[in-house]
Amino acid sequence: MKIIDRYILKSLLGPFFLAFLTIMFVLILQFFANFADRFIGRGIDFMSLIELLALQSAWMVGLAAPMAVLIGVVMAFGSLTTTSEMTVFRASGLSLYRLMLPVVIVGFLLSLLVERFNNVVQPQVKYKARSLMSDIAKAKPTFGITENAFSPLVDGYSILVQQADEKTGSIGDIIIYDATRNDYRSVITAKDGLIDFSADGRYLVMTLSDGQIHEVQVPGHRLYRKMEFDRHRFVFESTGFGFSRSSENRARSGGHELSARELLSVAEEYRQQVEVAERKISMPIDMFEQAISVVAPSNAVNYPGVRGGSNVRAVTAVAGYIDRQLGLVESELKVIDMNQMLYNRYMAEYHKKYALAFACFVFVLIGAPLGVLARRGGFGIGAVLSLLFFVLYWALMITGENMAEWGVLPAAVAIWMADGVIAVIGITLTISLTTAVFRSSR
Repeated sequence: MKIIDRYILKSLLGPFFLAFLTIMFVLILQFFANFADRFIGRGIDFMSLIELLALQSAWMVGLAAPMAVLIGVVMAFGSLTTTSEMTVFRASGLSLYRLMLPVVIVGFLLSLLVERFNNVVQPQVKYKARSLMSDIAKAKPTFGITENAFSPLVDGYSILVQQADEKTGSIGDIIIYDATRNDYRSVITAKDGLIDFSADGRYLVMTLSDGQIHEVQVPGHRLYRKMEFDRHRFVFESTGFGFSRSSENRARSGGHELSARELLSVAEEYRQQVEVAERKISMPIDMFEQAISVVAPSNAVNYPGVRGGSNVRAVTAVAGYIDRQLGLVESELKVIDMNQMLYNRYMAEYHKKYALAFACFVFVLIGAPLGVLARRGGFGIGAVLSLLFFVLYWALMITGENMAEWGVLPAAVAIWMADGVIAVIGITLTISLTTAVFRSSR
């Protein structure tokens, strides 16, 4: 049995490493093709580009390993079936379950290895890669802006744009959150704009058109003002721009730069903020009864003139108070929604680190029966079947992320849904083949 186990594993290693290297090459080539025009001619040395490619390939490992396992297992078992070796094993009394055992063990061990990579290596590498990307972005401002995502291009500002043209520097549908002042928070919106350096290169200039500025005083949100503009210009010192390697001392941000333990810690903070906001809401609601009792007919004796609407001043004061309390409740509800969404997002990222790693084990369960079914198709059929099931897995994973973020399903259920569906399909196919194919002669 040890000889058979070694033979099956040997049949798996070749296709696995070939598939892994091929997938990594395609992903790196795609990344370079998308960003090559941003790198070339920006004063970035060749070694920095090589380092960036190496760092960016870290997230590709977590994606390529499960897919390589699927392709490798399909090819290995497809080859065993094509050469009639599977028939010999069946005649010797070995079931498909027994032949899958060494591959299942290797898939489980590989899942543990990928999990450690996702939790230990990948956050560090992703942090370094983003730092290097930030340094490159300073060589060309629009490189640091990602469409439909907040970009910390300038310290203290979060910039969201819907359209960005790197060649012209134009941006469209802009939202900017300004947190540079301690007493005010500002939100700037604009229909379009332009971002570039000044003629002498000393300043970074952002020119916005057709927009509004909303300012609110903090804390307390007592004062609010709104300004509209046809043209507004932001000017920043450009001393931090131009490509140069910065010291890696920035705060980590985003789930990809955090380990599972750190993700849980951040998610817990957002959950606590939700609880605080819920307690704040209960206070204005309790005060509503007292305010409404002022204008209630049963209390007209205590407040002469209120009944019948003669005391307009008292009624107006109470109505104004209720409006302010409703405003506070509405504000806290927005805080709850935002923090709940962030909590869901970080919990989804937490489960995703484990679910993607466990995919190596899950793809073994479906790869073996697929290999037997694709016995006459060779590499082409095996690759196509592997791609189809991987696309299915990834579609379920993306759907689960969205469902978890919006609170449709708990993060654990939504993220692990992809692994569960693929595992059920694989187990069903294995049982079907064991009871049908392996009991019939070929």
